[in-house]
Amino acid sequence: MIHYEYPLSERIRTLLRLEALFERFDAYAGSDAPPAHHAALLTLFEVAEVAARADLKSDLLQELDRQKTALTLLRGNPHVDASTLEQVLTAIEAAHHGIHRLTGKVGQHLRDDEWLMAIKQRAAIPGGTCEFDLPAYHHWLHRPPDERARQLLAWLQPFGPIRAAVGIVLGLLRDSGQPETQHTTNGNYQRMLESRNPLLIRVALAGEIPCVPEISANKYALNIRFVQASPGHARTCTDQAIDFQLTFCTL
Repeated sequence: MIHYEYPLSERIRTLLRLEALFERFDAYAGSDAPPAHHAALLTLFEVAEVAARADLKSDLLQELDRQKTALTLLRGNPHVDASTLEQVLTAIEAAHHGIHRLTGKVGQHLRDDEWLMAIKQRAAIPGGTCEFDLPAYHHWLHRPPDERARQLLAWLQPFGPIRAAVGIVLGLLRDSGQPETQHTTNGNYQRMLESRNPLLIRVALAGEIPCVPEISANKYALNIRFVQASPGHARTCTDQAIDFQLTFCTL
């Protein structure tokens, strides 16, 4: 199954972007190839840009507080696994403490490094990080792979509390919904949301179905148009029946 997620608030959209960027960084940094480490560094610049939102830390702290309060009330509930609950509460407490300890704008340690900012500036120009533009960076890319990897992880480390909090909030959000099997025969699906007020809509399709969902929604209605996944002009998948799973998630 391939999952497609559609956020219904700017706050969740930001968290999803950060999650995707952290995962992309891991994939690039895990390679030994210099081009992969170059991509990891550019991804880190993107993380810093997204995480620099002035309200990100306060939003995460408020949500962690809210979830901690709600989950604490579940202690002693016979239908809740006590060890799992305590693990989640411990993770929430650690992430909350970590964000509280962050000073200044998130990612400021990157902005304070002139060497990194020179790379970021040149990277905005197509082909702007060639060896004749940035000889010092060219030298770094020829350092041993493990040395480069250690440096990349050191630059990532200050984002740790933010990453932990993002993972907790999105994990709780995704776990809040129950998948419903739905069906369409003409490539279009419409539904009134009534009083659901979801923060995230998830659509899961079998990987062999050659269609992808184009989702649009507001607090009143949901519309999904399934279009051909192949390159070229986007055409609605009207020639086949489609079964998919639909999940409404909220906190």
